[in-house]
Amino acid sequence: MFQTQKLSKRFPTQTLFEDVDLVVADGERVGLVGPNGAGKTTLLRMLAGEEPPSEGRAGHSGGTLGFLKQQSSFDPANTLVEELWMAFPEPRAIKARLAELSEQLEAGESATPELTIEQTDLFERFDTLGGYAVDARIDRVLRGLGFTPADKDKLCGDFSGGWRMRIALASLMVHRPENILLDEPTNHLDRSSREWLAGELSSYPGTVLIVTHEGEFLDRVVKRILEIDNGRVESYAGNYSSYLKQKEERVAAQNAAAARQERELAKQQQFIDRFRAKATLASRVKSREKAVARVKRVKKYQEQATARFTLASHGRTEREVLVIEGLSHAWDGDPVLLDVDLIVERGQKVVLIGPNGSGKSTLLRIAAGQVEPTEGTVRWSERARPGYYEQHQDEALDPRRTVIEEVKSSSAPDATEADIRSALAQFLFRGDDVFKRVEFLSGGERSRVALAKFLIQPTNVLLLDEPTNHLDAPTRQSLIGALKGYTGTIICASHDPGVLEGIATHVYEAADGELREIYLENALERAEKARAG
Repeated sequence: MFQTQKLSKRFPTQTLFEDVDLVVADGERVGLVGPNGAGKTTLLRMLAGEEPPSEGRAGHSGGTLGFLKQQSSFDPANTLVEELWMAFPEPRAIKARLAELSEQLEAGESATPELTIEQTDLFERFDTLGGYAVDARIDRVLRGLGFTPADKDKLCGDFSGGWRMRIALASLMVHRPENILLDEPTNHLDRSSREWLAGELSSYPGTVLIVTHEGEFLDRVVKRILEIDNGRVESYAGNYSSYLKQKEERVAAQNAAAARQERELAKQQQFIDRFRAKATLASRVKSREKAVARVKRVKKYQEQATARFTLASHGRTEREVLVIEGLSHAWDGDPVLLDVDLIVERGQKVVLIGPNGSGKSTLLRIAAGQVEPTEGTVRWSERARPGYYEQHQDEALDPRRTVIEEVKSSSAPDATEADIRSALAQFLFRGDDVFKRVEFLSGGERSRVALAKFLIQPTNVLLLDEPTNHLDAPTRQSLIGALKGYTGTIICASHDPGVLEGIATHVYEAADGELREIYLENALERAEKARAG
């Protein structure tokens, strides 16, 4: 169970929560939504005991806690299987001791009664703790999250950022604690892994609180929505789609009530102003003045500010912007791209789809000049000015810098502070917000800084790797709209159906080392099936 009592959280430049009471009961599956920067991650951290409230209480009870954070943590020297066994300290210790005993006996040591008794007791204890089922559970979770059998013996430190998040998620799903906090669990998952996770969570016996911007995922998993709205936490029964309908109705009712009250107060004020100087009505005027002063005002709903921006292309390229021929690449001997050819022409908006590990990110990194291919050539047109937004761009931010310092580091030399402030305002960083240190930003805020830092650069070609990750729904829609209106060329890898539907002029599917163009209609049909689950 998760609960808060009279919870408040304040920072020098912002109040996130004020006097919040909430309960997530044992066995409930609840979604936590709200705009970037509203305090979703902070609330999770307070419930986990990792962040102190300014006032009130927050915490959990009723069993063990698992917390999936946006920044993964594990021992890079462990193999994948060793890391997942870390979730079972006592069975792991017994397993290690049994291995020692087996080695001693194989080395010729006599099976003393003491050793035999210890070995028998350990086997029984291992069985009681469910140790024999752990490997089977690990295998099932790894398959569900898209890992291959060969990955089991791979060092955790050798996995890329997206797969590292999957390791943290796999550890939690293998452990299966009674209480789970999930902060953006789907950000680095492809369609099949998202579907597997939704199935696991929809039947999870414990208490689950999920932060995600994916409404379709929440529809499959949760039975209630908590929304952080202007410093309050509002509860809505039902799934995400039901929440959207209820929210619309609630806002409409609030605005209608505010309008009715405003009309009534205007009538009363008109009476007061008209007859204030008339002695015979002085008592009635005074009475109405007191009544008006006592009225508790109903405010119109205050919409949350959303990021709204446009993208400008700088300079016109030749017709053939990018030509890739005979491209092959392997990581540690494992081929991911095999003899790939690709021609991208001016103004095309190419979307790369396919499962994680199929080579989409590798292709973008090679095109951006960050990786030298094993074979093949990459040729850009002479006037091309490509900009590369990598999947974990927010992780490359300098935590010691302020927001304005970080964005200025990528801006043109002649950009003024006013230019940078204007760009940041589009991403909701205004006034003193530009002086916030990066290390104190939420995941969504860091993503907005990374986007601002990237988009302030003069480009006419955008190389984008999962650009909508970590963005709330309004910012995501704004970005998709800006990409749609971009007059330059785009090559984008994305699992987001909205990107596919919103911007794609050409779609290429990466699979089995190959890259093949597919009809946009077929890609949209697949996206629709993915949403339908």
